[in-house]
Amino acid sequence: MRLLIVGSLDGPIATAGKIALSRGAKVAQVGDIDGAMEALRAGQGADLLLCDVRHDIARLIAQLKTERISLPVVACGIGTETDVAVRAIKAGAKDYLPLPPDAELIAAILAAVAEESSAFIYRDPIMREVLRLADQIAPSDASVMITGESGTGKEVMARYLHSHGKRATRPFISVNCAAIPEHLLESELFGHERGAFTGAIARRIGKFEEANGGTLLLDEISEMHPRLQAKLLRAIQEREIDRVGGTQPIKVDIRLIATSNRDLEIETRNGNFREDLYFRLNVVTLELPSLRNRPADIPALAEHFIKKYALANAVQPPALSAGAEAILVAHSWRGNVRELENTMHRAVLLSKGSELGPDAIMLTGQRGAPSTPEARAVAAIETAKAQVTNTAGLVGRTVADVERDLILETLNHCLGNRTHAANILGISIRTLRNKLKQYSEEGILLAGGRAANEGERQAV
Repeated sequence: MRLLIVGSLDGPIATAGKIALSRGAKVAQVGDIDGAMEALRAGQGADLLLCDVRHDIARLIAQLKTERISLPVVACGIGTETDVAVRAIKAGAKDYLPLPPDAELIAAILAAVAEESSAFIYRDPIMREVLRLADQIAPSDASVMITGESGTGKEVMARYLHSHGKRATRPFISVNCAAIPEHLLESELFGHERGAFTGAIARRIGKFEEANGGTLLLDEISEMHPRLQAKLLRAIQEREIDRVGGTQPIKVDIRLIATSNRDLEIETRNGNFREDLYFRLNVVTLELPSLRNRPADIPALAEHFIKKYALANAVQPPALSAGAEAILVAHSWRGNVRELENTMHRAVLLSKGSELGPDAIMLTGQRGAPSTPEARAVAAIETAKAQVTNTAGLVGRTVADVERDLILETLNHCLGNRTHAANILGISIRTLRNKLKQYSEEGILLAGGRAANEGERQAV
């Protein structure tokens, strides 16, 4: 990932940069907010900004928003004073890093923000065939369409193709077409000249230019408006783009990868996606199977996430028990790998001792049929054991009581950060906010004697 440090490169911040470098990040540095904005406008890409709290975090984030630059900001500062961290989070920072830096904490932040990995974890034969085809086409410059349900790892596959191709040392740039409004996506892709529209206070390099020489991923391209599809088609055909408000075409050399969780043939027949663009993009198709159709991968992925979140939470990784593994294999996984990751994050926090048992597995939705009779039998036995074991602590308590304790303990574990807590719990921030408001009205206190609504305000 590309890390841009905003602040004087000395002392603890320099140490943080060296740690990030040792963890595989590409690190650049600017002295202040104005320098950061100039670098980003000029096409010096970044996946994360690490900003000294002595700078105006609120102004930085407001400037990014004004210039339509979508980029997470992590604040950093000497010490662990709660009020400093709260002010940074309130200003819009995604997280706060206390200095002097802890190597494992930096690694966890980089992993959580960037989520960048070019290594595929698999054991199932169906994924072996997908990877065989990926290895075959990776060295080419052919456009690739990656399809599959949400959460199956389409972006990970795109990074895999890039890292195994001849452009591996060049930039990999990703644009989420579903997350950017249509009227902003054109500027995000092609850039703009100063004065091209309200708020365009300076020239902005778009993702096509930023990815020049490397790979551009158009994530969830089926969400792109038909008007913009026409301009994209021209860029692919002519290998040149026009900045918004520009007068001269700009040549670009990129490999294009697109993903979609929809069937683009159906979208094309329904008139929602241009047929000529579909054929331009669909030189090669890689279809990623859902997690429920690759059950042999579930234990391998579960163990990977156990190690990842044990490291992030500074605990020893527990061993996955046979009963817990059987329950995981039996689940339907509507959210695929993303749902499994959240489940294992919760399980690491809830597990006790050196083994992660069935009592630590909290699943969402309905459980699917186990893949084998043996797995079904083990899951049933282990679930029954877990229910008996936990009966003494749960008898006489309501579901609402248990839910409340889990929410408040998770929020306390995350130092009041609602975004982190909601991710761990597998609920939306809005749901978490409503729960905290309810607890406040009931007069329930958080750890340390603060009212629930006060804890919520501090987590903003």
